[in-house]
Amino acid sequence: MRDIKVLRTAFGILGNVFGVLLFMAPMITFKRIISKRSTEQFSSIPYVIALLNCLLSVWYSLPFVSPDNLLVTIVNSIGAGLEATYVLIFLIFAPKKEKAKICGYLFVVFSIVSCVALISLLAFHGNKRKLLCGFAFTISCIMMYGSPLSVMRLVIKSKSVEYMPFFLSLAVFICSISWFIFALLGKDPFILVPNVIGTLLGAVQLILYGIYRDNRGVVKKDEMNESIETRTGELQDKKLAYNGDA
Repeated sequence: MRDIKVLRTAFGILGNVFGVLLFMAPMITFKRIISKRSTEQFSSIPYVIALLNCLLSVWYSLPFVSPDNLLVTIVNSIGAGLEATYVLIFLIFAPKKEKAKICGYLFVVFSIVSCVALISLLAFHGNKRKLLCGFAFTISCIMMYGSPLSVMRLVIKSKSVEYMPFFLSLAVFICSISWFIFALLGKDPFILVPNVIGTLLGAVQLILYGIYRDNRGVVKKDEMNESIETRTGELQDKKLAYNGDA
């Protein structure tokens, strides 16, 4: 029993390390956004959902809700701060319409967290409180791991990994495995289920990166060639029309 507890703590610490790396991975993306002063085609949704997940994770892991989950509290407190910073950067550099959408997303996020917190405190106690907060946490965690699906769809469509950073995908994969083992040893289904899904999605992202990693900028080149061909065709049509009038 003691060995299992030590092993669980070890994987929890490992999960913290890779969890922080996961939260820090988008810094490369946001350095690009700040330097270009534009969010380009990057989506704010993954970061808003990640903020929701961090806040619900912190609440779920508090001692009066779910004991012996201090490591979960620590990593998600750090994550909440970082994700809030990323969302703020989106609010600064996103187009006006996108800013309005982000504000709407944030309203929903804080409404959900407030409702879960108030209901769990006022209406539930003991195991029922843990069940409510656990289900909320699990659903938000699945949403967080599932949010890159839109980016994966863009990768498949464009055959380019320009908008799917490698280190972010790698961090998702390693972090999910660490928390999966942590939850397995602690027999916590609320942490276990979403991290099984996260491991699978992280693996798929790495596979896509391996397939399309050499295609950076290919789409832009194709669009440029298509534009040149179109303009050439227009010039030829005008030349033929001019010769016909002559």
